[in-house]
Amino acid sequence: MKKQLLHTPEGVRDIYNEECEKKLLLQSDLLGILKGYGYHPIQTPTFEFFDIFGKEIGTTPSKELYKFFDREGNTLVLRPDMTPSIARAAAKYFMDEDMPIRLCYMGNTFINNSSYQGRLKESTQLGAELIGDSTVDADAEILSMTVECLQKAGLKDFQLSVGHADFFQGLVEAAGISEEDEEELRELLANKNFFGVEEFAETLNLKAELNELFHMLGSLNVDLNDLKRAKEAAASYPRILAAIHNLEELHKVLEVYGIQKYISFELGIISSYQYYTGIIFSGYTFGSGEPIVKGGRYDKLLTYYGKTSASIGFAIVIDQLMAALSRQKINITIETNGELIVYTKAAQAKAILSAKEKRAAGTPVETILKDDTKTNEDYQNYAKRNRIRTVTFMED
Repeated sequence: MKKQLLHTPEGVRDIYNEECEKKLLLQSDLLGILKGYGYHPIQTPTFEFFDIFGKEIGTTPSKELYKFFDREGNTLVLRPDMTPSIARAAAKYFMDEDMPIRLCYMGNTFINNSSYQGRLKESTQLGAELIGDSTVDADAEILSMTVECLQKAGLKDFQLSVGHADFFQGLVEAAGISEEDEEELRELLANKNFFGVEEFAETLNLKAELNELFHMLGSLNVDLNDLKRAKEAAASYPRILAAIHNLEELHKVLEVYGIQKYISFELGIISSYQYYTGIIFSGYTFGSGEPIVKGGRYDKLLTYYGKTSASIGFAIVIDQLMAALSRQKINITIETNGELIVYTKAAQAKAILSAKEKRAAGTPVETILKDDTKTNEDYQNYAKRNRIRTVTFMED
């Protein structure tokens, strides 16, 4: 039984010592980037009412939520996703605000994945939401922040795949695809089964233009010429055409930011979150099988909480990012600093007063009453393990 108490449940883990310090340092650096763009920190509860993440809002499926009850019998859930919580808070506290609202956050999310998926069930997300701005400029700002955050983390080789929710939804609408068939198509795209997508399109007996657009769902890197060709094919489909125009305009602003080399357009990108209405994007790098960042525009989400406001945001999955940094051998440098004072009983007052003075001056100081069974070398090794720069021995 005691041995069992040492283990964590499946899908969660302890983070300690050097790894924990590196994670905290990384989070602090990334929050600095967001604050540099004028984003203000917000904290929302770890658990919310079930309806905040209800099916009609288009967030996490009910079977993947951690659900429990309060004393009054209300169904509560551990948040699986930060965005609906931020949207609820924005609607509550900024209902009458008609200027852009910039919020940034960091917190843990909880998804009860199937055990065979091998994913963490608790993970840390850090991100930002820009509420009240429907422009392409807002889209570009969010993408620029994302790129700067990944650069600040130390990544050099990464890519953001950007698509548009209305490209896919416009195709579904134009082809008259049933809800059941739409789910099948979503699954094919989620699994990157582009051969399956082509086979699916062949069963629909589509017009030549629509057929060409369907085939573009399978391209992982759509360039400006491809967008021009897609625009011609979409001339009779306003919703699809507007999505392509939006991506073209976005590319122009990204060139001003100078980050276009990190962006690739992928028209087949979709999200399991149904609340996205505009651009959708995911970030990838070597050493991580999962996206390290996800984001998109959700212009209708706040209406569920009583506020009409266009919005866009992104979330970096810190655990995935740290795993990628480790596999790419990109080190988060933690400074070796501070002092260890090892003192005898006779030097107790001297050691304590010295430590207080040095802490007041800003130096971290750890004190240990000397154990006669330990050698000076033992204390030196202890200091080295804990990245303490100086060891001082006080005997009287």
